[in-house]
Amino acid sequence: MACRLPKIFDSQSRCDPAFPYLELDEYFPFPEPEDACGSVVAVGGNLSPGMIVSAYTQGIFPWFNDDDPLYWQSPDPRFVILPESFHVPSRLERTVKKSPFQIRTDTAFERVIGCCSGVVRKNQQGSWITEDMMDAYIELHHEGLAHSVEAWQDGRLVGGFYGILMGGVFFGESMFTRADDAAKTAFTVFARHFFDKMGGVLIDSQVYTDHMARFGGINISRSAYLRKLRGALGFEVHAETDQSENRERLLAGRGIWPPDVLAEPGRAFNSAG
Repeated sequence: MACRLPKIFDSQSRCDPAFPYLELDEYFPFPEPEDACGSVVAVGGNLSPGMIVSAYTQGIFPWFNDDDPLYWQSPDPRFVILPESFHVPSRLERTVKKSPFQIRTDTAFERVIGCCSGVVRKNQQGSWITEDMMDAYIELHHEGLAHSVEAWQDGRLVGGFYGILMGGVFFGESMFTRADDAAKTAFTVFARHFFDKMGGVLIDSQVYTDHMARFGGINISRSAYLRKLRGALGFEVHAETDQSENRERLLAGRGIWPPDVLAEPGRAFNSAG
């Protein structure tokens, strides 16, 4: 990865043109997160599919502001939701039972990520969901790895979220809402299906938010997260070993989710676990 970087970046200059573009089935060994002084594990490279997938399997994800270089981060502590910690607030439970929204999957991924990018967040200037990030995750959606869960009301998209599914882990990225409880309802329906029907073992929310804390999100140490991640993915990550078999298994179950899959109690969408 490049060491000398300009001070101000944009979507065109952030990625290193000399760094190879990695296809989905290609692997990049990042530095060990536990050796990082803070949350930043590496800087540079690019947002090609193989880089992003390699990062997630090693407990790392891209996170930067619009004028930053490409930071690859692994926070300590890590904020997660586990099957035993997940719960739904009682007021929201009443809303979910009334079924005011139609919950769909993968019918409007690009709209969802665009709406998430436009959310104004407290103490944040601009959005970390930059143009190059949107392009990268849209590409992962086309590859069947990144997914959207959407709340619709009277034919309008009023809330939702997106993330990446690999093995028994859903890596949540961002959400938005334009109607009371829309995104919360979508998350409730998805999380129940993920834990109860798919055998999901971990929802990665990355860093603490009050919103996810209401669903039972907890902080765990980075070392504990890495252990849980490796268990959920079903393999140990070692830079010196061939990861092709592991990656083939993880990628085998990818695909666009049927729009109504969450409305069918007995049906589970594809998981690579």
